[in-house]
Amino acid sequence: MKTKYIVAAVLGAMLTLSSCVKDLEALPLNETDVTSETAYNDTVESYLTGLAKLYNTMSSHEVSYVTVSDAGASQIARAFFVCQEATTDACKVAWGNDAWTRAMNNNTWTDADNDAVFGVFFRSIQSISFCNEFLRQTADDKLDARGVPSDVKAKIQEFRAEARVIRAWYYWMAMDVFGAVPFATEKDKVGIEAPKQADSKTIYEYIVAELEAVAADDSALPAARANYPRMDKGSALGLLARVYLNAETYKGEPEWLKAKQTCERIFGLGYDLCDNYAHLFRGDNGENPEALKEFLFAIPFDNKNQQSYGGTTFLTAGAIASTDTTLIEENGVKKSINGNSAGWGGPRIDGFYVERYFNVKNANFETGEYECDDNRGKMFWIKERSGNGYMPTIDEVYLFQYGWTCLKFNDVPADPVKAKSYQDINTFSNIDLPIIRLGEIYLIYAEACVRLGEGSTAQSKMDELAVRTGVEALTLPQSWSNEARDMFVAERARELMWESCRRTDLIRYGLFCSDEYLWPFKGGDSRVGSSFPEYKKLFAIPSKQLEANPNLHNPEGYGKNNEETK
Repeated sequence: MKTKYIVAAVLGAMLTLSSCVKDLEALPLNETDVTSETAYNDTVESYLTGLAKLYNTMSSHEVSYVTVSDAGASQIARAFFVCQEATTDACKVAWGNDAWTRAMNNNTWTDADNDAVFGVFFRSIQSISFCNEFLRQTADDKLDARGVPSDVKAKIQEFRAEARVIRAWYYWMAMDVFGAVPFATEKDKVGIEAPKQADSKTIYEYIVAELEAVAADDSALPAARANYPRMDKGSALGLLARVYLNAETYKGEPEWLKAKQTCERIFGLGYDLCDNYAHLFRGDNGENPEALKEFLFAIPFDNKNQQSYGGTTFLTAGAIASTDTTLIEENGVKKSINGNSAGWGGPRIDGFYVERYFNVKNANFETGEYECDDNRGKMFWIKERSGNGYMPTIDEVYLFQYGWTCLKFNDVPADPVKAKSYQDINTFSNIDLPIIRLGEIYLIYAEACVRLGEGSTAQSKMDELAVRTGVEALTLPQSWSNEARDMFVAERARELMWESCRRTDLIRYGLFCSDEYLWPFKGGDSRVGSSFPEYKKLFAIPSKQLEANPNLHNPEGYGKNNEETK
């Protein structure tokens, strides 16, 4: 158990209060008892419990208030991963019996309901609703009415700042996936009327204003690296840098200078790169000081107290087959190839991506050996895999033995003493899921500088990244061009593989839908790939939400109401 997980694990595990929200259609009009007025008194503990509920939404797959076909698949990080990675060149999922899988793998989704998209919508909108209610219940007039003492009120102000960053994160995901989404804050009265839909630009401006405000207030958020795994100043600025990077996508106008300046604010907060890239994704990363110094924001997972079939359990158990759980023999004991005792046989990577971006050579599919100079490309498994690492036709996409297994997320601890005694008997993962880390901030900074015609300004950051990759540093061009774009497409593919950035990146570069960049099974069942309609940069809002709220409509290109989606 990670003892530092005061809120996200200990209190999160204690949160068993029932919800009065019994159906998604009611969201976000109703709130839950755990964030309502009856849950609070004049002690700091009651407000910490309410805050814990907000953090718990990040890892939980609890669905007592809504009907879904697979609760684990609805967990927010897992659902968002599918939207971000399975729809691109970076991942294909083998579960062919799931309609959502086929639609996401080859970009053939429609406005019909899709489990992964549904998960992103209801988790984000519901969690925003929880944040709003927490902020209502911690307003000054509420605290005064309960006789909350001044020292407790000061602590609650920190909790409020954390809640605002959590809410901004959920609004960012909703905006990224759907564009225009239902919009409400703590200032809106509950149950008066269905929330109005705000366009992407409005949501963008709200997120930016919230993050800028809490980051500028030194009395609000804890100092960077002082609150892990809860939100702190670095978390707010890290999310802000990512939002600024994609400003042109979200509001139609770039904000390269603000992205650059936000990164520079982060550089002064005491973060540093972890010397060993692989250690960022190991089972003890939440306790490893070398890994922790790079994390700006991560979601904790624990095989005993913070369990989920989403998150890093999905990225470990899902990434291997059941036969992979006994493939490594140490001291006569057969162990899993990534420390997980299960093996679901789902997400993996086609040889197209592995060879294009990691330049692997001399792969031997009998011994599992291959050559790769880049340390980030040494976390694949190919032994006894079929098709020489490729998925030759659409049929092989749904046979897990085709493709390269990704072992980036590995539950075995990086600490050699802990690793030696580690027993891979865990169904659930211990790996904290990095959401924003310094490596990404370096790449945001480099891209913003090049876009501004100041490429050399960020060269030192690329040099630092190169030290741990084991390959020569990329030389940044002074200005933006197609060649510069292709450099960032490739480098972000390597550094941020499976970190739920890929779809957003390809959209920013104009490559997600177009025929300028094709990958296997893009836009259909052909291995050659093809373009697909531009409106699919966004996903359709679930039909039940359209039925329940007449203020909502789908992105252009999809049906605007339920009758049009049938």
